[in-house]
Amino acid sequence: MLIAASLSVLVALLHLYFMVLEMFLWTRPVGLKTFRNTPEKAAATRVLAANQGLYNGFLAAGLLWGLMSEQWNVVVFFLVCVTLAALYGAYSVSRRIFFVQGIPAIAALAAILIG
Repeated sequence: MLIAASLSVLVALLHLYFMVLEMFLWTRPVGLKTFRNTPEKAAATRVLAANQGLYNGFLAAGLLWGLMSEQWNVVVFFLVCVTLAALYGAYSVSRRIFFVQGIPAIAALAAILIG
């Protein structure tokens, strides 16, 4: 289960990073570059991005809570949530989202199922 836990921590860390990007760096150069936004578009969508970032923080918190309490059913629930969000993001925004968010979550789920 070490591989499953490590991959789940990676997914949680990714979502903490997304939270910081969306809540605090959305209108800054790193946020603009990451999300391929213009300063005008970023300014207009800043509140929406912060809300989205908060949800990414909740996903990370859920994963870490499940891992720390060794409740694998909780970890699986949050990994499925991440996978579904990645699928919807790939459908509605960019396929790149699936590779950045979905593949690590699916890898963690596979490791849990195999372990």
